[in-house]
This record gives sequence, C-alpha cells and structure tokens, in this order.
Amino acid sequence: MFRTVFLIITLAASAAHSAMAGETLTITSWGGAYEASQRRAYAEPFMQQHEGVEIVWEAKSHNVLAGLRAQVEAEDVVWDLVDLLPDAAQIACDEGLLEPLDHNAMLARGADGSLPSEDFYPGALSNCFVATNVYANVIAYNTELFPAEQPTTIRDLFDLERFPGKRGLERTPLNNLEWALAAGGVPLDEIYATLATDEGVRRALTRLDGIKDSVIWWELGAQPQQLLADKEVVMTAAFNGRIFHAQVNERQPFKIIWDAQVFEFDGWGIPKGKASPRVLEFLRYSTDTQRLADQAKYISYGPARRSSGPLVSTHADTGVEMQPHLPTGKANLSNALPKNIEFWTDNLDELQQVFNAWLNKD
Repeated sequence: MFRTVFLIITLAASAAHSAMAGETLTITSWGGAYEASQRRAYAEPFMQQHEGVEIVWEAKSHNVLAGLRAQVEAEDVVWDLVDLLPDAAQIACDEGLLEPLDHNAMLARGADGSLPSEDFYPGALSNCFVATNVYANVIAYNTELFPAEQPTTIRDLFDLERFPGKRGLERTPLNNLEWALAAGGVPLDEIYATLATDEGVRRALTRLDGIKDSVIWWELGAQPQQLLADKEVVMTAAFNGRIFHAQVNERQPFKIIWDAQVFEFDGWGIPKGKASPRVLEFLRYSTDTQRLADQAKYISYGPARRSSGPLVSTHADTGVEMQPHLPTGKANLSNALPKNIEFWTDNLDELQQVFNAWLNKD
C-alpha cells in the first residue's frame, strides 16, 4: 500500500521537474526499424513536450541480461530503461535486476477508462515488465512460386505434394514444435500441454521428419526474406515485421500465412535503482493508448493495449492500411497462439538438446 501511494505521488511530482535542464534518459533497444518506431512514436514527442530532456539510445538489447548483471553488480547502472522480451524480463526480475512495477498505479488508464490490468492483453504485464507491442512468428511465401493454388494454413507448410519446394525454418525448437503439432491437428490451446510430454515432443518431431530433407535452416532474422526473394525456398518461417518491410518498402511478392501465428510481446523494464520520476513519467507516457497506437504507424507490430487497436490507421510513410498487417488485427488473431513464456523458460535448454540431436540424426 505504501509503495502504491509513493508511486502515485512520484508520478504527480514528475510534472514539477519538466523545466529541469540537462536531463538524459538512456534507453537500450534493438536498433533498426524497431527502434526508429519507438523514437518517432513516443521519444521525439516526449522530448518536444519536455524541453531540456534528451533521450539517448543504445542498441544492446541482445545482451540485455549480461549488461544488466554487470551494471547492477558494479553498482553503476547506466541504462534508465531497457527494451526486452518477457522471458528475459522474468529472469532479470527473479535475479533482482529490475524494479517491480505496480501497473495500475504507474500506467495510464485505457481510452475507455479501463484499468491497465484490464486494457493490456493477457500476458502483456508481469512483475517487472510492461509490453508495448506484439510481434509474430509466421510462415510467409513467395506468391510468384504459386501462380495457381496458394498455401493458406499451417498444414500447407508440411504438404510437399500440394506445395513442393524448399522450406526455410529457424534452427531452434521454438515455433517449429508448436507448428508441427498444430499441423497435426492438436488444438492451439492444447499445444503446450502436449509438448510437456515426451510423446508430444516425439509427435512434433515425427511431423517435422516429413519435411526435414526439404528444409534450409536459418539463424539470423534477415535471412528468411532473402531466401524468399532469391527463390531458394518457397515458404519460410519469419518475423512479421520484416516481411511487411519487404512487401511494402521493397515491393517483394510475399504473403503471410497468419494461421497459427505464434505471437509474443516486447516491452519495457526499469533497471534496479532507476525508477526516477522522469523514468516513471516516460514509462507512463510511452505506454498510454495513443502512443502505442502511434507506434503501429511506423512498424507492423500490434499495440499491447486493446484500446489502442481502433486508433491504428495507416503507415506513416507509405499510406498502407495497417490493420491487415498487425498480429493483433481481428482476422489475424482468429487462430493465433500466444507464446508460453513460462513453458519455454522451464524447458528450452532440454528441448534444444533434443532438437539438436534430431537435427544431427540421419
């Protein structure tokens, strides 16, 4: 109770600091188009509203856990805010590297007045984490390679007879095991319970056996769209934002199969000891309904708040209607699978070993 009251007072007091000069917030994010969307949607408007405040970016989120550990242990925390995935946030939270968050006290209500705990999608909020957006792992294909019938479901990824050609898959059990079970008829809401059994894992790998000889395995996020563009594969696993960029900015003839998309959140954590009034003010501002809708004008990731969805319109630079390209678009969510962070946090190491052994088996 005392902490909640303190945070409310702190947020209110932050307005009194708006005239302070020389303030700098250091944020670590992913760089590239994603970071650019953050800059344009909420960092630049925030600085315009707060003269003298500068937001500095460091593209180091790929080493965010190592960086947080080193800074906290040295008692020299440089980052004021970190962009990270829910699994990394949970590990960092468990290790005491991030500040605990009281979401309903610290975040803005939804546009309809709903509490943050009601407005954010399930799984978007955790003890030390608040999501800003939703991205998806999807299957995409080159339409030029399917002039007649085109693939539409996750089962088509595994159908070499109707849709012959090489497939691109990431060299990881993540998503591949889920898709294999979904293609085999396991309901999406039973995927992780099935994968929690040895028989479920065997069932997934047996399904993958059917296309194993036709797979080109990739490891970097830029590879799938290049494989598609070069027609080395006819369809591939990919990140929806990169496919959108190739479609819209590079005019590539790509199309996404949204069936069984595996979506995941991305968002903010506050490093230990960095919950200053200005950081809390920026956290509140950058996660409100309008700012999350604004981010979807620059990148095809869906806002993590329900109330933001109706406010999403067109791409700021191209005028493309964004709703059909978002993981949170109504039609795209109709048969979607939220990534189970707890399952993969508990089982990734073991399943990676099983998957590697399967890869190396003749």
